[in-house]
Amino acid sequence: MMFALKRTDEYGKLSLQGLMAMGVIHDLKERELFYDCTNVEDLSKTLDSQPTVFYCGFDPTADSLHVGSLLPLLVMRRLQAHGHHPLVVLGTATAMIGDPSGKSAERNLLTREVVEHNSAMLESQISQFLLSDGDSRFEMLSNRSWLEKLSMLDFLRDIGKHFSVNAMIAKDSVRTRIDSREQGISFTEFSYMILQAYDFYWLHKTHNCQLQIGGADQWGNITAGIDLIRRVSTDNKKSAYGLTLPLLTTSSGQKIGKTEEGTIWLDSKRTSPYRFFQYWINRSDDDALRFLRLLTDIQMEEILSIEHEHRNSPHERKAQTMLASKITEMVHGPTEAQLALKASEVLFGGSFEDLSPELIEQIFSEVPSSVISQSSISCGLPLVDLLTNCGAAPSRSQARRLIEGGGVYVNAQRETSPVATVDANTLLGGRLIVIRTGKKKFYLVRSE
Repeated sequence: MMFALKRTDEYGKLSLQGLMAMGVIHDLKERELFYDCTNVEDLSKTLDSQPTVFYCGFDPTADSLHVGSLLPLLVMRRLQAHGHHPLVVLGTATAMIGDPSGKSAERNLLTREVVEHNSAMLESQISQFLLSDGDSRFEMLSNRSWLEKLSMLDFLRDIGKHFSVNAMIAKDSVRTRIDSREQGISFTEFSYMILQAYDFYWLHKTHNCQLQIGGADQWGNITAGIDLIRRVSTDNKKSAYGLTLPLLTTSSGQKIGKTEEGTIWLDSKRTSPYRFFQYWINRSDDDALRFLRLLTDIQMEEILSIEHEHRNSPHERKAQTMLASKITEMVHGPTEAQLALKASEVLFGGSFEDLSPELIEQIFSEVPSSVISQSSISCGLPLVDLLTNCGAAPSRSQARRLIEGGGVYVNAQRETSPVATVDANTLLGGRLIVIRTGKKKFYLVRSE
């Protein structure tokens, strides 16, 4: 049985129209969103028979989520579409401690003011993915609101006694750090598991929360919470479950979102929509096809059709284009997605119309660039001179032959006249000229 949402919103809120009436676990496995869970048979029956409260935590250690956060957000979105009730827990307390899971060194401790600022930013980002009204509306909670009420002595006596140090040391996230003689693990980070376990216990007791979801690296923290609930809870009729998702990696095992340039953020101020779009459109064939399942709401029938078309004509890169368009639309909205697509097409001869100078500079940030004075172009500058000045041709004679051969494009327009000139009307946004020679050699000229 599925408790499907009847409401549909614009893309970027929640639009899972036509979600198949299938079991929740089956749905997640089909999308490759399932990694492991506790007591899969009981959890599957629970999710398929009744609306269930579940939670996922996000520590506000930065003022933006990154693309690795998309997977838990989209799983929450799918569970919500099945009629279940999500709790989003912002770790305003645990962010000040630091989760050792997946970390080779201890994080720098954040101030309360930084954590509060980061939380406000994350709350805004997360809200765009989930429904905020209806029976399955999401709730946003801060774990500082209950963790700060605990006294140290009461916490150690009533909660800490249920944790075996031997068992905690055996957890992968802790053992890896202990085995590293250089880094080790502080008591501060060692206590993180207990605090997250208490989160689950508190939500189970006060919000009837039965399920925690998280990445595969959170298994130890999640099961610690389930064990605590079993030991402390006075209501043995309410079960507690854990569900983990695969970590978002490429086919080569590289963690997604980590590049030589840095993290791929969801905040447009930290990673522009164009750069975000380019990250996805540059994925390999295998990764693009897999990420269509993992990171979009496209129905499986359509995904299978895209896979078939892509494998028949891989040079057209249909999977990459669809992936980049859908994820950019989901994160940044349809207008930015369309602009990013249009900007990407510029590299293959598309028009510069509607593109801002700032976006054009982003597109061509890595090509050779040069500067010309406004006075030199105001009365008309011979194109052959521009080509030599920007480095597109070594001499005026070779520039002339290049033009006559049809190999020169000015702002995506082919120019074949050796006596052609450029002037103020040529400038994009009043300050830029893009020169292309051949198929893919670009040069950016700035007028100052």
